[in-house]
Amino acid sequence: MLKCELRLQCGCSRLLAALSAVLLVAAFCPAWAQDLPDTQDQALAFEKADRMPATPFYDTPTPLPRGTPGQLIRSQAAEGYNLPKGVRAVRILYHSQNEAGEDVAASGVVLLPPGNAPKDGWRVIAWAHGTSGVARLCAPSLMKDVYYGDMGLFPMLKAGFAVVAIDYAGLGTQGPHHYMSLNEQANDVINGVRAAHDAVANLSSRWVVDGHSQGGGTAWFVAQQEAVLEDPNYLGAVAVAPALNVPSLIHGMGGNDSAAYYDLFVAYGIKARFPQFDVADMLTEPALSQYPAMTTDGCWFYGNATGHSHLLGTSAVKPHFEDNPWVRKFEQMDFFGHRPQRPLLVLAGSGDESVPLPSIQPIVVKACRLGYPLRFRVFPGLDHGPVMDKSTPDQLRWIRARFAGKPESDNCATVIKRSATGDDEATATKTSK
Repeated sequence: MLKCELRLQCGCSRLLAALSAVLLVAAFCPAWAQDLPDTQDQALAFEKADRMPATPFYDTPTPLPRGTPGQLIRSQAAEGYNLPKGVRAVRILYHSQNEAGEDVAASGVVLLPPGNAPKDGWRVIAWAHGTSGVARLCAPSLMKDVYYGDMGLFPMLKAGFAVVAIDYAGLGTQGPHHYMSLNEQANDVINGVRAAHDAVANLSSRWVVDGHSQGGGTAWFVAQQEAVLEDPNYLGAVAVAPALNVPSLIHGMGGNDSAAYYDLFVAYGIKARFPQFDVADMLTEPALSQYPAMTTDGCWFYGNATGHSHLLGTSAVKPHFEDNPWVRKFEQMDFFGHRPQRPLLVLAGSGDESVPLPSIQPIVVKACRLGYPLRFRVFPGLDHGPVMDKSTPDQLRWIRARFAGKPESDNCATVIKRSATGDDEATATKTSK
């Protein structure tokens, strides 16, 4: 989940195109200026300027022909992205699996650094993105900057890693997208790595997963699944501002806040997974009036503009909505189903307004008590997007160490000790440098 987050790139090619479309005049570089499209029309124009054509490559037969998870359906070299010089892109369409064990199609794009691959192949980062929206057109592989651009994604390529950027089923492919069903999104990541190796030569068999927000929660679940799958080539997971505690997040955003629009995405995700659910049992009238366009016509920027222009000062969720049986069932996520065997790095910002630190800390502390090989660090004062951006050098250092085979020690003893005194932030910041 993202809030007040700019994925603007110095050079501003994407932004200038959008600004021309909506006749805005502003200096948005460097990144993290707080200017965003103000209205829904401006946001739609902004997103359209970054969108690539949804070609028949993404279409899949109904019903989907049988295939095993991770089996490649097709691949295609792709152009038209705004990528660092020399980076090559190959789109993939492949079989994945939803929570019910049903075969679904998922898409993504494999990004390859410039130059020739090392002898043992390009080292692989499986990238799990944060909230892009829930409509089919919100797939990062259909965006010229692959949605994140210079905010973590391009630095991974510049550091010499191949990036397998996953869309998640229902984004790009025919849906619906089961938003925040993190176990399913973890399936998409793991299966996407398998498919990428069939589509692209010169990829190393070894890989890590790195994710932010929705993708941070996804990375956590990849770590848990790999405890069972035991892929010897999986080296570890980075979870940045992980959106794990869904009940806490819904309650926190559903009130009189401009981030209330996230709850429309969540309602869509519940409906997608449990068709019996009626979104009117959860959403208020103001939210319901925005729901159709929010979930079909626009993506994150449209949602953000909707929150500020139509939902600010109102509540998106009804009182006691959590008593709905489908909401309760959706919220039953097992954060601790399997103890990871490989290292897990969790990063958070103390100023995060979208995935607040108090929603992450209890999960981290319990994981530490359960013996997770976990290192936790908090970046003082950073909000949701900036913590991804500013922590990228730390992420890359940690990832390089995994590929180098260096041992990693957790800082759980200190995290647990300090949690008893309420000093979680100081613990994470001081002990993980």
